[in-house]
Amino acid sequence: MAQHDRPGAPGPEAGARDAKVRARSLAIRIPALYLLCGVVWILFSDRALALLATDTATLTRLQTWKGAATIAVTAVLLYFMTYRLLHRLLRAWDRAQASETRHREMFEVNPNPMFSCDMQALEIIDANPAAADYLGWPREHLQGMPVTRMWRDKEDLARAVAEVRQHPDRPHVKLASFTGRDGRTRHVELRSTDLPPSPEGRPRRLVVLVDRTAEEQARLRLLEAQQLARLGSWEMDLATGASRFCPVMRQLLDVQGGPDRRLTEVLVGADAASHARLERMLEELASGGLPNLDLLLPVLGAGGQERLLHLRGRRIEDQGTTILRGTVQDVTEEQQTRRLLGEREQQFRELVRILPDGLMILREECVFYANPACAGLFGRAPEALIGEPLADLVEPQDLAVLRGWLRGELAEVSPRMRRDDGETFRVALSRAAARYGGQDCTLLLVRDLSEPERMRDALASGNRELQAMAGRLFSAQEDERRAISRELHDDVGQAITAIKLSVHAAMAEDDAERRREDLQDVVATADATLEKLRNLSMLLRPPQLDALGLEAALRWHAGSLFRHHPVELELDVAPLPRRPDREVEQACFRIAQEGLTNILRHAGASHVTLVLSGDEDALRLHIRDDGRGFDPAQAGGLGLVIMRERAQSVGGGLSIHSTRGAGTRIELLLPYAAHG
Repeated sequence: MAQHDRPGAPGPEAGARDAKVRARSLAIRIPALYLLCGVVWILFSDRALALLATDTATLTRLQTWKGAATIAVTAVLLYFMTYRLLHRLLRAWDRAQASETRHREMFEVNPNPMFSCDMQALEIIDANPAAADYLGWPREHLQGMPVTRMWRDKEDLARAVAEVRQHPDRPHVKLASFTGRDGRTRHVELRSTDLPPSPEGRPRRLVVLVDRTAEEQARLRLLEAQQLARLGSWEMDLATGASRFCPVMRQLLDVQGGPDRRLTEVLVGADAASHARLERMLEELASGGLPNLDLLLPVLGAGGQERLLHLRGRRIEDQGTTILRGTVQDVTEEQQTRRLLGEREQQFRELVRILPDGLMILREECVFYANPACAGLFGRAPEALIGEPLADLVEPQDLAVLRGWLRGELAEVSPRMRRDDGETFRVALSRAAARYGGQDCTLLLVRDLSEPERMRDALASGNRELQAMAGRLFSAQEDERRAISRELHDDVGQAITAIKLSVHAAMAEDDAERRREDLQDVVATADATLEKLRNLSMLLRPPQLDALGLEAALRWHAGSLFRHHPVELELDVAPLPRRPDREVEQACFRIAQEGLTNILRHAGASHVTLVLSGDEDALRLHIRDDGRGFDPAQAGGLGLVIMRERAQSVGGGLSIHSTRGAGTRIELLLPYAAHG
C-alpha cells in the first residue's frame, strides 16, 4: 500500500498543496540566501585575495579560481536546496495522477448515472456509461448536450441553478423529471457537488442521478388509491392548532389553497353536538388525557350536504413538539351501502323465511340452516334441524344415491326422506354452492312431491271417471233417444194409425150418426196425441224458458212435476235483477229439473223447498229436502256429475251437502253471463 493510502497519511491533494507551499517558500528563500552570500563573498573575497597576492598575475589566477569556486559552490548549494522540493513535487504529481486515474475509474464503473456539468453554459461535460444507458443517448452525444434538453420543467431548472450558484460550495439534492431519448419520463433525485474549475476557470459540478421513478409511481398509485378510497391525511400541532392537509383531504373537504387552517375550521360538524364533541376530544388530546382519536363525525360538505367522516389520529412527540397525525375517510357511501346491504339481507332472510319450498344449507352433510318450510316438511322446529346429519333425514336405501348427486355424479334424483313421526315422503331437490358463515356450504331446495303425486293420482282418477262418465252419458243419451223413439212409435205412431183407420171407416160409413161418432173418436184421439207431443216437447225444452224466462219456467216445471205426488213443495222464486244469458238459464233449469227428479225418485222426502234469488253479480238456487240423504263421497250417479258439469260449463259452482237420515241440500251459484 502506498504511503498516502495508509490510515493517517495525508492524501494526494494535501501533499500537492504542501509541496506548493514549500515551493513558494523556497522561491523566496533561495534568491534571498543567494543574494546574501553573493554580497558577503564580494565584500570579503577580494580583500582576502589582496592579502594573499600582491602581483597582478597571481591576483588574476586567484580571481579565476575564485569564480570557478563560486560557480561550483553555488551549484552544490542549489542542488541540495531544490532536491527535496522537486522530489516532493514529483511524488505529489504521481499521487495526483493516481488519484485522478482512480476517480476516473470510479466515474466510469459507477453503477449510478453520473455526469459533470458546466454551470455557466449548463452543458454536460462528460457522462459515465451508466448515464448513457439510463438516458438512452450515446456517451459522445451526451458530451456538450444542454441540460435543458432533458429537464422537463424549465422553471424548476432555473430555480435549481440559482440555488446552486448562490451556495456553490454546498452539496445540493433536488427532485426533478427527466426525459430520456425514448421520450419516457423518469423521476430522478439529483445529488450535485462542486468540482474544481476548468482550465478556463468555468465552474463545474458533479451530478449523480438516483432513479426515483418506481417511488414516484408508487406515490402516484398511493395518491390514486387514496382518492378512490376517499382517504386523506392531516397533521396538527396540538400546541398552536396549526394544521396541514394532504391534497386528497383538500379535495375531499373542498379546502382552498393558501395557508393551512385549523382542523376545527375545516371539519365543521353537521350539528352543534358533533362539533363540540370534536373540540372536546382535541382538547383531551392536547392535555394528554386521550392518546388516540377515533371518531365518526357527521360534517357539512360542499353545498351544505351532510357527509359522514371517519376521523383517526395519534399523538406523537416530534423533536419536543407534540403533534397529532391522522387520516380522514369519507364513509358516507360505505354507510349507505352497508345500510342497503343490511336491508337487502333482511329482505332475503324474510324471503327465505316465507318461501313455500324447503330450504336448507348443508356443511359436511350436516344441516347448518333450515327455513320454516323445510322444518315443516320434517315435522320439526327450525332450530331442531340445526346440526342434524343428512343420514338421519334420508331413507338408508336412497342415501348413497343422494351423496352421488351431491358430488355431481348424477344428473337428477328423487330420494325419499323421513318425517319426525317416521312417515316417508319423496322430494325433488335442487342444489347450489354457497358461502354461509364464512364457510363453503351446499344450498338445497327441497320440494315435497307427496301433494303433486296425490294430485296426479287424483287427476288420473278424475280422467278415468270422466271417461266412464262420458261412456255413461253416451249410454244415457242413447237410452233417452230410444225412449223418445219408443214413445213416438208406440203412442204417437199408434194414435196416428188409429186416426187413419177411423177416418177411412168414417168415409165408408153411410150412416150419418155412425159417421159422426167415428169422427168424434178421431178428434179425441188427435187431442190425446197432440197432448203427448206437447208434453214430450216440454220435456226436451219448455217453451216458458224462452218466452217468460227462468222464473216462470221453474214455477211451471215444479208445479207440473209435484202435481200428482204427495210431497209438499215450497216455492220461493224471486224476480231476478236482470235476465241471465240463455246458456245460464238452461243450465239452472236443467240442474233444478235433475235435482227435483232425483228427490222424487230416491229421497223419499215429505217436504221440498226451492229458492231462487239473485243480486247484481250472480244468481243463487237452493233446493232442500227432508229425505233419507246419502254419502256424497260414495255417490257415483251420473245425475250428480252432469249437474256439476253444467254449472262449471257456464262458470258457476255447485255444492251438494247431504247426511244419511238428515236430507240433502243443493246450492248453486251462477253468473249472469256465461263464461267457461
